[in-house]
Amino acid sequence: MARAGVRVSVGAATMGAMATLTGQQIADAGLVGWVNLGGCLHTRVRTGDFAAGLALVVQIGAEAEQRDHHPDVDLRYGHVDVTVVSHDAGGVTQRDVDLARRIGELAAQGGHTLHGTEVTRLDIALDTPDRTEVAPFWRAVLAYEDRPGFDDEVRDPAGALPPVWFQESGDAEPRQRWHLDVWLDPEQVQPRIDAALAAGGQVVDDDAAPRFWVLADPEGNRVCLCTWQDRG
Repeated sequence: MARAGVRVSVGAATMGAMATLTGQQIADAGLVGWVNLGGCLHTRVRTGDFAAGLALVVQIGAEAEQRDHHPDVDLRYGHVDVTVVSHDAGGVTQRDVDLARRIGELAAQGGHTLHGTEVTRLDIALDTPDRTEVAPFWRAVLAYEDRPGFDDEVRDPAGALPPVWFQESGDAEPRQRWHLDVWLDPEQVQPRIDAALAAGGQVVDDDAAPRFWVLADPEGNRVCLCTWQDRG
């Protein structure tokens, strides 16, 4: 079975002068209302209506222009989702933490609160003995592109669709070809597991917890719940 959560590089790697932060360093930064999912900072700002959300997006845009560091912003009727990451460094850096903190201040000034634990990130994984053989097909048919520094993943250039990554597996071993990686805040994992068990599922493998858990539905179809945390 595919083992999720092993390919995201959010350690002490550097690109240029900007160092990425570890998951623990991000947690120690004390960001309120933000979650670290798959090497990016995410939050949801509950704005209540479209106009208030639009006003907040304008403020975030102005702040981003001033800093020359631009988050991904998704405006909906009742909320605004924000994702912050340093693409050039391949992970979360101090400038992301600083921008996230400032976005929280802008939201608070408008009377809004951050609800990062409501956000889930979804990746799609394909088990394959030879990713170099199949990756070009999926890159072409989805009109995706390679992710710099990650030779096992292709991504939507617009960031609107889930990433697809290719997990190495043996030629003869039984495998579920496709599975989902669901990235959650660590505090949300147990409630999600409880809900899955109540719905007839089971925990197949928790050896790598708290990095990831493997769950299966009543027919044996598997899914991984992933967090930024490592054991110990």
